[in-house]
This record gives sequence, C-alpha cells and structure tokens, in this order.
Amino acid sequence: MPFAPVAELEYDASTLVFEHGWQSWSPSGWYRLDASPPRPTAPNHHVMAYRPGVEAGRFQGEGLLAVATAGEVTTVTATTPDAVPSIRAEIRNGRLLISADGEVRLTISKHANPNQALADWADTFAAGAPPVRVFGPSWCSWYAYWGKVTERDVMAEVRQFDQHDLSVDLVLLDEGYQAEIGDWLTPRADFGSTVRLASDIRSSGRRAGIWVAPFLVGSRSETARRHPEWLVPGITAGTNWGQEQLVLDVTHPGAAQHIQDVFTELCRQGYDHFKLDFVYAGAIEGPRHEQLDGIAAYRHGMRLLREAVGPNRILHGCGAPILPSLGLVDCMRISPDTDPLVDPPSGDISQPGQRGARSTSVAREFLHGRWWANDSDCLIVRPDVQDREIWAEHIAEGPGLRMSSDPIGSLDRWGLDRTRELLVPSSPRPHPLKDPDA
Repeated sequence: MPFAPVAELEYDASTLVFEHGWQSWSPSGWYRLDASPPRPTAPNHHVMAYRPGVEAGRFQGEGLLAVATAGEVTTVTATTPDAVPSIRAEIRNGRLLISADGEVRLTISKHANPNQALADWADTFAAGAPPVRVFGPSWCSWYAYWGKVTERDVMAEVRQFDQHDLSVDLVLLDEGYQAEIGDWLTPRADFGSTVRLASDIRSSGRRAGIWVAPFLVGSRSETARRHPEWLVPGITAGTNWGQEQLVLDVTHPGAAQHIQDVFTELCRQGYDHFKLDFVYAGAIEGPRHEQLDGIAAYRHGMRLLREAVGPNRILHGCGAPILPSLGLVDCMRISPDTDPLVDPPSGDISQPGQRGARSTSVAREFLHGRWWANDSDCLIVRPDVQDREIWAEHIAEGPGLRMSSDPIGSLDRWGLDRTRELLVPSSPRPHPLKDPDA
C-alpha cells in the first residue's frame, strides 16, 4: 500500500520525533530533526532485526510515531494489533509531513514529558489485554555458557545459588541444548537430558524454563529434511548458526500439530516458562498454506502456542514484533541483546551490545505494566564485562524482569553483592517515565 499524507505539522529547534521499531531488537527512541536514526548496516541485520522487506524513510515508526514540539505531542498510531502500518515523518516545504501506508489514528495532547503521551496511548491500545503478572528473580544460561551449555553446567549453577544466598525463582535453559534449530525435542549429543534437567531444577524448589525459536527451522535440521511441506516456500528469516533459517508455516495443519506437540511435550517434561525467540520469522510475508498475511499468521501461531501450554504457563517474547504481540505474551524483551561489549563491532545497535540495549529499553519503558512485564535483558557483571557498573545501574533503574546470566563462580565480591541486591521480584505497576531531554 503506498504512503498517504496524514498531517502537516509545524516544527522548531526543540522538536523531537519518536520512532518505534518493528520488533524487540529494532532501535527505538526520540530523535532531534538533525539526527540520523539507526538503520541496518547489513542485509542480514535488516531481515533479522528490523522490519523485513520495508525500507525506512527519514524518520519511520512501525505502528507508532510521535512528534513533540514545545509541550504539544502528536501521536500517530496503528488502530489494531492486527495491522501495523509504517509511519513516516519528513520535512517538506518548511513543514513536517506525516504519512502512513495504512490506517492510523492521530492524537494531539499537551505533555511536558512526551513519554507520557506514549503511555496514554499504550493504556488505551491495551484495553482488554490480560493483567500484567509478577515475576520472580531468574537466572539464564545464555551469557554464562552461550551455545555450549550442558545439563551439568546448569545444575552446577543451581547449587551455587544456595551457597551464595542468591534468590532465584526461575532457571532458564537458553539456546544451545538442541541438536539443530527446529529439532526441539532432540538434545545436542553432549548436552545431557532436558527431561532430567527440568526435574532436577524443580527438585531444588525452582521453576524450569526453556528457550525455543518456534517459527524457525534450520536448513540442516531433520524437520526441514523430513517435512519441506511445513515451510513457507521461497522465504528465509536470515542466516544464523551457519545456515539459512527457514520459516515454519503454522497455517499448514501438519506444522501446526507439530509445534503444538513440541510444546505439549516440553510442558510434560516440567517446563512452565517458554522464552520464544526469533519469532519475527512468523510474521514475514510469504505464500502460506492458508492465505493469511504475515501479522495474521504470526498471531495465529502464537495462539497455537498458548493453546498448547495453557493459561498459567509463561510465554516470554523475544525478537518479537511488538504491536502484534499485544495480548499474546506475558513478558517481552523490549531491546536488543546486551553483551560484554558496550558497542557492537558492526556499529548497528540492533546487534548485541550494551549501548543499544540501554537506549531501546529506556525508550520502551512506557510499555511495562501496561502491555506486559518488560524484559530489558540480563544482568551481567563479571569482571570482564565492559562498563559493568553502568549496565548494572541501568538494570537497577529500569522496570520488569530481573534475570542474572553470569557463571556465579566468575563473580568477584562486587559482582556477587550487586547480583544479590538486584535479584528481586518484578512489579506489575507502570514505571515512572524519564523525560527524553533529561
């Protein structure tokens, strides 16, 4: 659909534009008119961290764009999570022209802090969504062991929690346990047993969580080899793990049954928290078995997962389209991955690094307590983490999940004390919003 004019606004030297990114890892924030907002630095980054197939204009928000000038805030927004237009702002003939490629709603309000206008919109847009839950403090295997995690590694950490008086309610097994992307019930040969791990975590008095990328199917996987009919033809979700990532077509009856069977089995094994990663793949446009657009297919797939796990287990979005996930997840990563490094080598802040994780999660604090519990990513404070004091303070000041991801034995006294201090339950209440000019 072509872009059509929505409004023409006056602007001045104080004017700020808020861009909201498509998915968890997409940069978001307020920018002055002379700024250059972040854009992908490589085609694979565009597919995997921005909105696939959509080229951005001078300023562009996906389902949400706002303009703040002298205490007046104009928000231009999607009307439903089922259709998310791209919204642009560009200077033409001395005016700020707003245009969109779909139906939008325009609201003008007076706010000294323009983030309050975003919060007001989020409250209205979330009408009817489930209440936000409280989450206990957690530990995640990813930044401790990366993709080489083993059952033995995780249980060694569980023993450390008690030895060091660390409050941990949930132990999350992250990526690396699986034989291949898409073969979720086949552990890596040297991993151990996911069944035994869940049982041992639960025996320690904690909950067990597991990472799954439900809409990705690696080209090397048994699932891809045995069931090519389950894949969206001609579509790739990018290249990762040294292979092309294909897209599971959840509108195909066989694929739908398969993914529900996977989650039913993981529930039987004892997992009750599911980190759903790279789920942007489910919203990529393509010729599916049923003729649904990408967003409709994504929402259908997420409802299949909810049906499989039931209402009380936790769905935790990551790499997820933000607006289309409303009402479908309990907590949501609202930033790119953090990293021991402050800046990603590529210079693209959608990629792992503390700088992009900080800026985008602060920009999306207005979602916490309104749509879900925010996940600003893990606390990592071992000595080799750059600027670890700044990252720890960012976690301390932000709302949402508190999840450590260090090997506990690698922490020095400061790191252990800071981890103990910050591992506290989340609050379901909205967070005080920072002024973007502060």
